Amino acid sequence: MNGRVSDVPAPSPLALEDALSRASAEHQLPSYYQSSVRPLLRDPEGRWPHCCGGGCEPCAQTLIRVALRTLELMGTPRQSPPPDF
Repeated sequence: MNGRVSDVPAPSPLALEDALSRASAEHQLPSYYQSSVRPLLRDPEGRWPHCCGGGCEPCAQTLIRVALRTLELMGTPRQSPPPDF
């Protein structure tokens, strides 16, 4: 054994725009709502909104899911627990 763990390189994190587009598509969030996710990404460890149960479109839960996935795809996952949803 030569001490290497693997010859396969780790995937590189996606850039913000690519990560946000991919996360939005995965969660069926229309691209015109991506501007609602960006504030969460600017302050990933800050306070995030909660679902109010009022049937908002998009729901805060969806925005949170997209933000969490975007951060994950960028290789910078949120460290503190997200709000309950």
